Amino acid sequence: MTNTVVAVDGPAGSGKSSVSKAAAKRLGFAFLDTGAAYRALAWHVLDSNADPEQATEVISSLAGFDYAIGTDPDGYAVHVAGTDVTDSIREPRVSAAVSAVARVPEVRNHLTALFRSIIRDSDKAGIIVEGRDITTVVAPDATARILLTASEEARMSRRSAELVTESASDVAIALQKRDRADSRVVDFMTAADGVVTVDSTHLNFDETVDAVLDVIRTSQET
Repeated sequence: MTNTVVAVDGPAGSGKSSVSKAAAKRLGFAFLDTGAAYRALAWHVLDSNADPEQATEVISSLAGFDYAIGTDPDGYAVHVAGTDVTDSIREPRVSAAVSAVARVPEVRNHLTALFRSIIRDSDKAGIIVEGRDITTVVAPDATARILLTASEEARMSRRSAELVTESASDVAIALQKRDRADSRVVDFMTAADGVVTVDSTHLNFDETVDAVLDVIRTSQET
């Protein structure tokens, strides 16, 4: 059983995935990308010819959702019923469907239980778990709880650099749409009590990783 759980929340483009992964590597911890599960379920819903906008169909799809994800920060794969969907869950059609799937309460309850089991079963000294409601719902008693954020301008710039095949305006529209849709389900822009905010607006990648590591180390000392 893992001894240290680090919960990291943040909006799209805040760098929570890449920063969390880098921090996990530095510490020798496991790493869990919870957003991949919502994406994988959206892929599964679409692959089953179900309508992601219909909650009843999404809920029905949970029964056949055989999900597996690695927790090695040096490289992991996502599988649904034995099919490798690591790349497929990043397709635009999946991105367009994931918010509708994620706002179904039964989905969030089901995946929260799944995340907790993955955390519990980790054999590493610690695990960094990143997503939208990790600090408040999935792991409210985590050793360290962090809200990683940045200005909207900075987040748009970073996301544009990642998605070089898309125009800056398209990236901006997609980011704003995702934030609006997800904010109807969970508040990932405001730190809850006891959650430390790391604002990376004026930090480069390495500085942001160092800031997150400082929070983790401080939490372990108290």
